[in-house]
Amino acid sequence: MVGHVARAHGVRGEVSVQVRTDVPERRFAVGTMLYTDHPEVPSLTVAASRPHSGRLLVTFEEVHLRDVAEALQGTLLLIDVDQAGSPGDLDEPDAWWDSDIVGLVASTVDGVHLGPVTDVVHGPGGDLLAIARVDGRELLVPFVHDFVPAVDPAAGTLLVNPPPGLLEL
Repeated sequence: MVGHVARAHGVRGEVSVQVRTDVPERRFAVGTMLYTDHPEVPSLTVAASRPHSGRLLVTFEEVHLRDVAEALQGTLLLIDVDQAGSPGDLDEPDAWWDSDIVGLVASTVDGVHLGPVTDVVHGPGGDLLAIARVDGRELLVPFVHDFVPAVDPAAGTLLVNPPPGLLEL
């Protein structure tokens, strides 16, 4: 998922998009085709995009009227996994795709086995790692360097440095 249509903007079919990608300039470039989860609109092609109040305003080639844009509210904007490229393209040494993280086995820095990462939750306050504990509970760990100091997809592991009380939640 690279974005979420928040609402229509203006009268000419432009929509406000909540961005869910680290490379919006690539994902919302003119001519880019995005897939959707909308039952009547399987794909959309970006005609224009511009930043506005912490979101992107996007015009799609297929949408020219406000009522059509309003019907897209809540639609997820997606790319094919093959379009994602490498996280190394981001010029960030600690960049991973969610698919690189899900399935890694988490342990504490003290060697306590926590369980596999089942999801990366993208919340408004930041990203969280969902870890399936052996006892069946789910542990949510803020995905920040202080709490997750080491991620090694090649080894299939990541280390968690939990603050006091996190493991008891």
